[in-house]
Amino acid sequence: MGKRGPVGKPTALRVLHGDRKDRINTDEPQPDAGEVAPPDWLGDRALEVWDGYAPELEAKRVLTPWDVEAFANWCDAVARRRDAAEHVDEEGAVVELNVFNKNGELTGTRRAKNPWLLALDAADVQVQRYGARFGLTPSDRAGLKIPNEGNGQGAERLLS
Repeated sequence: MGKRGPVGKPTALRVLHGDRKDRINTDEPQPDAGEVAPPDWLGDRALEVWDGYAPELEAKRVLTPWDVEAFANWCDAVARRRDAAEHVDEEGAVVELNVFNKNGELTGTRRAKNPWLLALDAADVQVQRYGARFGLTPSDRAGLKIPNEGNGQGAERLLS
């Protein structure tokens, strides 16, 4: 069974809020600054998504070398979602499907929900799940705190 309760606050946020010292993880691992490159398995359409979002997320230190796989999964889900949406736009939400008897012979057609809607729904779930981790919706962004580099008062200074 997974963890219960609300998602834990980041350590830097706990420090800023003045949480009790015994509730602050002073040994939280932090990724080193390093190259953030898309993995080789990422398709062309997903790479377009990567190129559109990764530079800014990396500049804000939301995307680090440790986050590459999760962000690549988000890019892939966005590409699959776009593909499924295009199919639904072309074919419609309701389509004619062939009906076969037990011998595999075509017996007619029936109107049914477009199977691409299943792919669209699955990709939507992944886009929302992974996107939330990177603050890619307005409500998720409201929960992120990024120190202002210009004032020298970043949370990293408070932890050191």
